[in-house]
Amino acid sequence: MSEIRTLGILGGGQLGRMISVAASRLGLRCHIYEPGAAPAGDVAWRVTTAPYEDEAALRAFAASVDVITYEFENVPTSALDLLESLAPIRPNRRALAVSQDRLTEKAFLNQIGLATAPFADVPDAGALDAAIAEIGRPSILKTRRMGYDGKGQVRIGDGPADWTGAPSVLEGFIDFSAEISVIVARGADGQVAAFDPGLNVHRDGILRTTTVPCGLAGAVTTDAVLIAARIVTALDYVGVMGVELFVTPQGLIVNEIAPRVHNSGHWTQAGCAVDQFEQHVRAVAGLPLGDGRRHADVVMENLIGADMDRVPELLAQPRTQVHLYGKGAARPGRKMGHVNRITG
Repeated sequence: MSEIRTLGILGGGQLGRMISVAASRLGLRCHIYEPGAAPAGDVAWRVTTAPYEDEAALRAFAASVDVITYEFENVPTSALDLLESLAPIRPNRRALAVSQDRLTEKAFLNQIGLATAPFADVPDAGALDAAIAEIGRPSILKTRRMGYDGKGQVRIGDGPADWTGAPSVLEGFIDFSAEISVIVARGADGQVAAFDPGLNVHRDGILRTTTVPCGLAGAVTTDAVLIAARIVTALDYVGVMGVELFVTPQGLIVNEIAPRVHNSGHWTQAGCAVDQFEQHVRAVAGLPLGDGRRHADVVMENLIGADMDRVPELLAQPRTQVHLYGKGAARPGRKMGHVNRITG
């Protein structure tokens, strides 16, 4: 067995909550570090509620754990600098640096031979017109940092172009037939394992459903898995990563990567003996990766905002898992839980 007994998690949201549950099944404890409300704290061994600027709290947190992971990408660099000197961080800092900045991410993907949307750096509002002239319309202007679930994005159409208010990257529009994602894991020993690609449907920039199998040709799914494996290998990555891809007539184009467990991988809780959360715990704790083969067809649906009103009905449905995150008010656009329906 691994010598790791306590896992530190930066961030206390639903992903940290589900990592904590998976860790407990393997006999591990989780210590959550979260400046705000922490749904993960309901199921964790310990919670530290403190800002990321609190050096004393960070030091105490690091002293109580054997390894540190994270459930979101935007942990301040200053906090990571301190923590890295005190305990191992998995996945590594390079993965964070690449994924925190959309411009850096796309440049990295191109450097390792993977296709992305055409893009241009837009450091300020004055650079926007030149970027549009280079990339064309329609296109999408995205903040380089901090955007998620459709936030920090402006669509550039035929009319006047709006500025995001922060350094951004302009991405060319991709005419794709489908969006898929691969949840891939890499262990400390270099072993790589991937779950079946899922077919994703978004609405208003937020993932609504992921379906497996994705219904695409075997060559496409094989290529998707190989692309994901190339990314984690190039980053010397340890842990689970989500890789989003567009399916186009010219082949697969990488949309973005997420160096953590991923919303589109929640289906693994019902479809696999070892889900993405346990796979992540195994990887960062130095344990052998599990068997991620799919044993059931699954549709995962996010429960967003007022979808919580449907929970009693969903609980009564057969072959259905309901996962609720223990959050407070069900605001519009807020992910409150998800449902896994076994369809075959």
